[in-house]
Amino acid sequence: MLTGWTVAVVRGGSANEREVSLRSGEAVLATLIAQGVTVLDWSITEIAEVIALAAAAPRPLIVFNMVHGRGGEDGQLQAVLDSLHLPYTGSGLLASALSMDKILTKRIWRDMGLPVAQDWTVTADTFAALKPDALSYPLMVKPAREGSSIGMRRVNQTADLLPAVEYALRYDQAVLLEAWIDGIELTVAVLGGKALPIIRLHTPHDFYDYDAKYRANNTQYLCPAGLTDAQETQLRQLAEQAFVALGASVWARIDMMLDRQGQVYLLELNSVPGMTDHSLVPMAANAAGISFADLVLRILHLSLPQKDGLSPVGQLD
Repeated sequence: MLTGWTVAVVRGGSANEREVSLRSGEAVLATLIAQGVTVLDWSITEIAEVIALAAAAPRPLIVFNMVHGRGGEDGQLQAVLDSLHLPYTGSGLLASALSMDKILTKRIWRDMGLPVAQDWTVTADTFAALKPDALSYPLMVKPAREGSSIGMRRVNQTADLLPAVEYALRYDQAVLLEAWIDGIELTVAVLGGKALPIIRLHTPHDFYDYDAKYRANNTQYLCPAGLTDAQETQLRQLAEQAFVALGASVWARIDMMLDRQGQVYLLELNSVPGMTDHSLVPMAANAAGISFADLVLRILHLSLPQKDGLSPVGQLD
């Protein structure tokens, strides 16, 4: 199905997740080369570099997006590729921009009747009007548009709120304060609109932070997740609904919490999930009998232009 196509793997970028992006892209590159696919390594610092790289690349060309975080996951790269009429993996401009913003994501899910935790939104200008004593503790403080748990802190009492908000404001102008959910953390990969087996995350850290994701050796990944069959079915269906609600396409990873009373809460959708040796989508795919190589090829096949000459995100040259 990829006969004649060149695949450009774009990785790097200038976001805080650059290191992880380079590693994800490297894994995808190595796999495609091993499969005999014609590939280009677009290791970039700025998204605008893609314009010149695309101009010099052979056609037909499809871009495998491995740029995590700002630039690659928020609609910027998608906008550039749309303007160049090049197909690419993953969600389009609008879904990428929406899912990158945790505040907008939660508003959409809430309006669609999907379960999300109580939250408050603040900026540097509005924080003074907030009444910290009126909030419920503990809570999680998150920059609205960061990935990999960057800029996040758990707050247990009023005195710790201002430092946590100031820390989050280093990464974004808007900050989400979210009620802490006491329970188990779960993640559900969605491929082609269908949920893969659920993974349960267990870490000795307060939460599944950057170190727990990419550096720690004591993070446990449980798949099967130890849920009942009914829970597994329910939460996989919920992940598929959350995927559709944001207009996502091809693949994504939805994070959620299951509290001690059995209530589930959606947290966020990652539209360009990691593909490193610590990453969760390859782990879920493996549990479903899908090898890493097959996963990479399936993502590409799902992203190829349709027979009428149109891709999900634009028209071919």
